[in-house]
Amino acid sequence: MAQPIFHSSIEGAQHGPKGLNGFLDFAKKAGAAGAQPSNFMLEDGQGGFKSAQEIKNAFESRGLKFDGISTHCAFWVHTTAWTQSPTVRPFIPGNLHNESPEKVEQWAEDYILRVLDLSAEMGVKIVTMFWGAAYGWEMATGYPWGFFAGPGYDLLKEGDERFVNKTAKLRQKANEHGIVLCHEIHPGTAAMCADDFLRLVEICDNDPCLGVNVDPSHCWEGESWETRFLKVAKYCYGCHVKNHVVRPDFPLRSMAGDWKARAMQFTDLPSGDINMTRFTELMITVGYPQKYLSKMGSGTAPLVVEAESAHRHPDATSVNGIQFVRDELCFPVAEGSFEDGMGADK
Repeated sequence: MAQPIFHSSIEGAQHGPKGLNGFLDFAKKAGAAGAQPSNFMLEDGQGGFKSAQEIKNAFESRGLKFDGISTHCAFWVHTTAWTQSPTVRPFIPGNLHNESPEKVEQWAEDYILRVLDLSAEMGVKIVTMFWGAAYGWEMATGYPWGFFAGPGYDLLKEGDERFVNKTAKLRQKANEHGIVLCHEIHPGTAAMCADDFLRLVEICDNDPCLGVNVDPSHCWEGESWETRFLKVAKYCYGCHVKNHVVRPDFPLRSMAGDWKARAMQFTDLPSGDINMTRFTELMITVGYPQKYLSKMGSGTAPLVVEAESAHRHPDATSVNGIQFVRDELCFPVAEGSFEDGMGADK
């Protein structure tokens, strides 16, 4: 019988207070086969990182696969600091909160370069992340008005140049190590839809380190998850599994700070608007497992649960998600057409 090509995994970003060991214990107890820690979980508490051997031992002692590193927050800081947005502060040391954007950006660049070195030392070639607001907050609104270019300025052209220049050292380091930086196409980031991401590839001269971290829960404004990921299929090296609902008749663009009041709300996997089985089938269609394994070696590719829900506790959301992926989405994959078995014996 055909074997599954996926395994159930969990992202660590929403479980930061558990620390690495607590997170891995939680993942194992919940039934995960692998885990994707956040960069914060790999820190040593003294401004550096745990050794590669210590991290490997933590995974091996629990029999868990190491499914990449989630570095969204660090990359957000790096490509957003120039805007002077306070949204970078939760992810940087307190002594940098009132420093210049240039100093914060330099700190983030150094931090990411060290994460990439650590990743390479551990044989981790998939780094999930998202590029920050490199094009500025006006462009990040995505609002289709005519103010993106005017007397003496062109926000799109300036953003192109800014992105290429600011990310150059990070992309160079990733390429040196054969690492794919998997951008999560996401509202408010440097690439909010498939065409935006393809623009980044173009302006960076088809840089091979530029990849996509698939997440269907960020497709709620006119571009379906199927349309988006078919368009960027060749770049899909990472995958987060998350669901959402879009509440009809509520404004998608409102300034509601409470997730429970928002039109789009993240949910547990079984009850959202997205049919997760169809989504998993799309991951097979775009060749995600093959691309992931081309970088990480033989075995199975992770379907990484991201525990975000407007109402359900993160631990409960994670346990439910891990077990849903394990029981419902890691199915044996067809090796041919169901028609092959029809008709008389040959």
